[in-house]
Amino acid sequence: MLYDNFFKKELDVLKSEGRYRVFADLERHADRPPIATWHSPDGNKPVVVWCSNDYMGMSHHPEVIQAATQAASNYGVGSGGTRNISGTAHLHVELERTIANLHEKEAGLVFTSGYVANEATLCTLAHGLPDCVAFCDEKIHASMIHGIRHSRVPRHIFSHNNLDELRQQLAKYDKKQPKLIAFVSVYSMEGDFAPIEEICDLAEEYNALTYLDEVHAVGIYGKDGAGLANSLSQQHRIDVIQGNFAKAYGVVGGYITGSKPLIDYVRSFASGFIFTTSLPPMVANAAIASIKILQEADDLRHQLWENVNLLKKLLATTQVNYHDTPSHIVPIVVGDAKTCKDFTDALLHDFGIYVQPINYPTVSRGQERLRLTVTPFHTKEMIHDMVNALSSLWGKFFMKMAG
Repeated sequence: MLYDNFFKKELDVLKSEGRYRVFADLERHADRPPIATWHSPDGNKPVVVWCSNDYMGMSHHPEVIQAATQAASNYGVGSGGTRNISGTAHLHVELERTIANLHEKEAGLVFTSGYVANEATLCTLAHGLPDCVAFCDEKIHASMIHGIRHSRVPRHIFSHNNLDELRQQLAKYDKKQPKLIAFVSVYSMEGDFAPIEEICDLAEEYNALTYLDEVHAVGIYGKDGAGLANSLSQQHRIDVIQGNFAKAYGVVGGYITGSKPLIDYVRSFASGFIFTTSLPPMVANAAIASIKILQEADDLRHQLWENVNLLKKLLATTQVNYHDTPSHIVPIVVGDAKTCKDFTDALLHDFGIYVQPINYPTVSRGQERLRLTVTPFHTKEMIHDMVNALSSLWGKFFMKMAG
């Protein structure tokens, strides 16, 4: 087999469908958020970033930077290996105490990413529980899907936020049989919320373990930024709360929180934890600093929501096909992969606005979109400029498509 020919053929298919990913060469600037320098083919150009998951701008907070640099100076830039072999850094212990306290759980466990946390934990729990059956919302993250798939347990996928369908699936099994319901608090591509309380009710009725991904909610929602379940007074009803440090906390890494026996079980049996080099202490220290800052950062959250509400208010006056979500995430559905890529290219080249197109398999075919994320550091002028650019291009692109 001519392997490279196969690879090129498959890449050509992506390109013909408009789904080939082109990464803009960007330099983000800690002193000028959300401005970045784009290393374009025509030279360096300033752009405004509108698709970052650094929701609260904590990656450039001076105290977070100081925490990382101080720990790097004290302990070096790496952890030295897995915690199973090289030992646990004291900052890992401190970080796990911090997340457990944040979510009012008995214990926490830190992973190298949110993806690894989801995949390793769900696979370990579902595979380990005898005769376990998994139930998951159709729009859960790929890491959750893969974790459940790799567990090889029977699984049921219910339509997005469809409680009746979930109930019907749960009712097929004996209440004594172990069950696991996996869902997300804030769905990152839809920008909508899970019916957390109602899912907890079903879990209690049918004796199911609840696993909630809060990665797009921690730092933003709830008391001290503890997440959407906290804001709805449902945190105590969730068996496993998973989050990460790479979104609102602006660093990197993932985690789970729950009861001491559950966390110790995952620590002891999850390959994704046991055989992976641990987070560098400098990252752990930065995450601790970021969590503590956001626990008291009501001013930043207030500014974020002011900007989110302004963006939605201005979009409502246009023809742009945006979703008026209850969250801080604003999807704009284009519905065609090539048009979506052309649209974002025009924003970048003509207006100095950077948004990455979202295509299949991240979203379903026909649901290709832009995913806007405003931060507390976008100015009102930037928001007006963004809406004007979107409105101008929307007319041009969709008049062309209609013609």
